[in-house]
Amino acid sequence: MRPRSARGEQTRASIVTAALALFRERGYEGTTMRAVADAAGVSLGNAYYYVPSKEHLILAFYDRLQEEHAAAAVDVLARETGFAQRLAGVEEVFVDLAEPYHEFAGAFFRHAAEPTSPLSPFSPESGPARAASAAIYREVVTGSGIKAAPGVLAELPELLWLAHMGVVLFWVHDASPGRTRTRTLVRRAAPLVEKLVRATRLPGMHGIADDLVGLVRSLG
Repeated sequence: MRPRSARGEQTRASIVTAALALFRERGYEGTTMRAVADAAGVSLGNAYYYVPSKEHLILAFYDRLQEEHAAAAVDVLARETGFAQRLAGVEEVFVDLAEPYHEFAGAFFRHAAEPTSPLSPFSPESGPARAASAAIYREVVTGSGIKAAPGVLAELPELLWLAHMGVVLFWVHDASPGRTRTRTLVRRAAPLVEKLVRATRLPGMHGIADDLVGLVRSLG
């Protein structure tokens, strides 16, 4: 539910900001809608009007994180021209942005892992955040000029988004200081991804590339 007025958007943003602060302080399970309303300085009824449930707060968090990721990725994409550097760069800025939320991420990730949950990254409710994230990887691809089998190139942004979901899962379970293990993963995996993408142009890889594209499209 998205309010149309500027004042409504400001109120909703205040509620989401208050909720995220409480999530960091008390965790997802320990945060109530009443506490969120009190922290945002609105009535409980008003809080429910703008954000119908705690799950909607997390969906709003998804949206906000993707907006921040897109904004932070601008500098990386303007600076880097190589595919691997662009891919690793946008993943690292995501890790930077997500770091303040790592402590409570595992709690709502349990809900997101439930296939029927609106918090699932594959749910209809998560569609706007998913589309915004895929758009970042589309910029990674188009700005790099990487060469690949035509079918693979067309589906590559979605494939990179799926790989990003794997990075997020790794990040959730990463207890290393500053998520250094996640950072190592993205830095070392990006060149491998580039090699695999470029390899799809080789004659012996055409069949495999076509099978991969067919699989992705059949699941769409």
